[in-house]
Amino acid sequence: PLLPLLSLLLLGRPGRGAPGQGAGTWSRFARLPYPQDQLFLHDTFPDGFLWGAGSAAYQTEGGWRQGGKGASVWDTFSHRPATPSGAAPPGPVGGDVASDSYNNLFRDVEGLRRLGVSHYRFSLSWPRLLPNGTAPANPAGLAHYGRLLLRLRQAGVEPVVTLYHWDLPQALQDTFGGWASPVLPQLFRDYAELCFRHFGGQVRYWVTMDNPYVVAWHGYGTGRLPPGVRGGPRLAYLAAHHLLQAHAKVWHLYNDHFRPTQRGKVSIALGSHWIKPQHMTEKNIKECQKSLDFVLGWFAKPIFIDGDYPESMKSNLSSLLPEFSEVEKEYIKGTADFFALSFGATLSFQLLDSHMKFQQLESISLRQLLYWINSEYNNPQIFIVENSWFVSGTTKRDDAKYIYYLKKFIMETLKAIRYDGVNVFGYTVWSLLDGFEWHRGYSIRRGLFYVDFQSHDKKLMPKSSVLFYQKLIEKNGFPPLPENQPIEGIFPCGFAWGVVDNYIQVDTTPTQFLDSSVYVWDVHQTKKLIKVDGVYTSKRKRHCVDFAAIRLQISLLQEMHVTHFHFSLKWSSILPLGNLSLINHTLVHYYQCFASELLRVNVTPVVALWQPMIDNQELPVSLAKYGAWENTETIQAFVEYARFCFTSLGDHVKFWITMNEPSVKNLTYTAGHNLLKAHAKVWHLYDKEFRRSQKGKISIALQADWVEPACPFSRNDQEVADRILEFDIGWLAEPIFGNGDYPEVMRAWLHRISSVDLYNFHLPHFSEEEKKLIQGSFDFFALSHYTTTLVGSEKEDAVKYDHYLEVQMINDITWLHSPSRAAVVPWGLRKLLTWVKSKYGDVPVYVMANGIDDDHNMVHDKLRVYYIQNYINEALKAYTLDTVNLQGYFVYSFNDKTAPKYGLYSYIANQYEPKPSMKHYREIIDNNGFPGPETPELLCAEEVAPCDECHFFRTRKSLLAFISFVFVAFIVTIFFITYYSKRVERRYK
Repeated sequence: PLLPLLSLLLLGRPGRGAPGQGAGTWSRFARLPYPQDQLFLHDTFPDGFLWGAGSAAYQTEGGWRQGGKGASVWDTFSHRPATPSGAAPPGPVGGDVASDSYNNLFRDVEGLRRLGVSHYRFSLSWPRLLPNGTAPANPAGLAHYGRLLLRLRQAGVEPVVTLYHWDLPQALQDTFGGWASPVLPQLFRDYAELCFRHFGGQVRYWVTMDNPYVVAWHGYGTGRLPPGVRGGPRLAYLAAHHLLQAHAKVWHLYNDHFRPTQRGKVSIALGSHWIKPQHMTEKNIKECQKSLDFVLGWFAKPIFIDGDYPESMKSNLSSLLPEFSEVEKEYIKGTADFFALSFGATLSFQLLDSHMKFQQLESISLRQLLYWINSEYNNPQIFIVENSWFVSGTTKRDDAKYIYYLKKFIMETLKAIRYDGVNVFGYTVWSLLDGFEWHRGYSIRRGLFYVDFQSHDKKLMPKSSVLFYQKLIEKNGFPPLPENQPIEGIFPCGFAWGVVDNYIQVDTTPTQFLDSSVYVWDVHQTKKLIKVDGVYTSKRKRHCVDFAAIRLQISLLQEMHVTHFHFSLKWSSILPLGNLSLINHTLVHYYQCFASELLRVNVTPVVALWQPMIDNQELPVSLAKYGAWENTETIQAFVEYARFCFTSLGDHVKFWITMNEPSVKNLTYTAGHNLLKAHAKVWHLYDKEFRRSQKGKISIALQADWVEPACPFSRNDQEVADRILEFDIGWLAEPIFGNGDYPEVMRAWLHRISSVDLYNFHLPHFSEEEKKLIQGSFDFFALSHYTTTLVGSEKEDAVKYDHYLEVQMINDITWLHSPSRAAVVPWGLRKLLTWVKSKYGDVPVYVMANGIDDDHNMVHDKLRVYYIQNYINEALKAYTLDTVNLQGYFVYSFNDKTAPKYGLYSYIANQYEPKPSMKHYREIIDNNGFPGPETPELLCAEEVAPCDECHFFRTRKSLLAFISFVFVAFIVTIFFITYYSKRVERRYK
């Protein structure tokens, strides 16, 4: 199935890049096939792909006064008073100690060994090697990095060394004004020469400096970062000018004097954001291109193209932007052996000034950025030298949010390689361990290993992300797994293929055939029918064909080829007062007609007695007004209502649901208690008084979305997932399908939180008689399933944290999502079905509702096609591979009129139109699943071909019998006439 997608993607691969060609990126990605292009790619990276982790000296080393180290601009900046009173902030100060890597080289290298990485990117501390920024060198500093390189070599880890990661020696800032001075490029060259001479024999990849945009713009322009100079744009552009000259000097130094013997490569780490247009217009795309020019292109174009700044900068900044001479342009051009890219939390959404977005929208699409770089800078070899996201500073070891961002970025890198032809040869997670996060301090964490900054020994403790990254490296990506592949096969004979409509369209308006008045047609003047007063004809009996709305809905269901149709009755409309003193007979007759018409066309009605809705929970007003399900009188009222429905509709309905999707989110424990007792009483009522004569079946339908631990390696997250499943599903399921009582997990949890006086929720108790009443009150397990949720134990986002259940809702951003942000996770249905079987045995199971929303755009109905195809295939896996006793599947929903955005039929201008998803579902129904060449033919005892013409004959047997009788009588008459005519002729002869 990926071949058509690959062919479309390969057509859009960039050719030879050039400035401005990146502008085609946005339109190219807007044309990619949906949703196929957004699906997770199960594939591996090229052989020899580099996997690594990184860190920066100031962030992790600590030891700021150890071993003769000089002060850096970050030391000075961090030690400035945080408040007017000069009081120091609580907790660690800047990078004074940080992760204490200076004293823990062996610890860090063991962490790398455990990960199984191929390389480690770290930075040398300029003030540790040259305390005053210039000679003489510090022997202790040289020895320190010598030991680190030795340890790495012994561990088989390739060093990727950055010369300058923002920690400029304070002496150079004080003496010369830092990067604002034209002296700095030569001093940087001298520092680099020292490093090349001492360490170059052990280093194959060098990075001159990290993210010069941040250094120039925020160090010398806004003053947000060290050295904190608020020099405005002019000084920022001057500092950048000097940074580019410094980089070029170092590259030429290596190229001319060290490359022949050391055979290494040199580049510069450039940081970037990604930007997308507010609207896909030429003007907005130009603004997006300009945004990237002003941030990434500021440094990339001089180095990778022609030695000069982007044209958009030169035309917009005028005299603010310094100029390179022709000699300088030639000197700077081509001074990178690969494109070192930094992308993620350091710059994106943090250090990018709003005016640099040019009124467009910032995004985190690494794949599109890689494609843009490929197009804009002549297909360079790209080395991702920094990438990740972050978690809260309070998050300890279950860093689910970090994992899913990492998963997204790595998957986008894989797609850039496999789909877009981008030459990426390495990836570096940032960072190896928790540290000081620049302007964010210790409020966030980005490490794979957890560090307790208050502890003395600063041990590395692996987070869940370590296990994730470790396994990814072992597999070199995301290889296809058998469980991810669709299967071929069919469902059993008699499988229920259905569709859901919460409440059918009810229109009891009588047709003209029920009007007993007499009319005359004024053909001469008004041309209208005129009623004759006082004259009436006899009034004929009502017939189901009088309801035009029924005929239309039935015809649509026939077109779909479903075998079952599920809808709910309106209790509040049938018995407006909540008892039998007032009955809406017209509505009851309508329901009777609807059910009988369904049976006439061989569609089985599946009828729910009650489904909660927003208005009064769809209860009669008198019941809703006095406590609803909190009031025990509602139990008996529901029993009497059910008895009436069984009596009135039972001849036509053989498939009952007592309660459809009672929402546990809005249910008190008392209400849930009464609801369970009401269900059980109604089930026993049907079992004792109606089952023998009506021969139907009855159960309850529960909403059951799957809950998955956010960190699959975390015991804590697994406990949270188990707890949520019991509160969301087990609360109502366990008493009915299990032991007659609430889940023990619920009782234990409520007891725990009540004991610490956080809450005072009481879970009622059933008597032994009530347990017997409720336990086993089912004929099948009916569930509604729409999506899957990830849950974790670490509090990360207060908005999505449930304090009551102590659960954090997490989002896997690699999943497909609907316009309403519902996650599309087909395998969640299979996991749910196997969970039901493991807990409640080989009970017959029906998926009573399963669907996704769209946005009235036909493009997004492709998502529903994908959704139906893959959810049903997962259901087939549950039936075939897991031996779940699955007996039916129902799509939600029938049409957009009654369930806007969810329908298989659109409803526009009073017309129903089938969506592509309806036709796709019909095809699956006709095939009874997904038969393949080797699928054995299934012979069913009573199999009716889905033939519209056949319906005409099957449903009009009486008429056909009468026509047959007339035809036979006609033939016999002709025979006798002919026979006697011949006898008469012979007699006269």
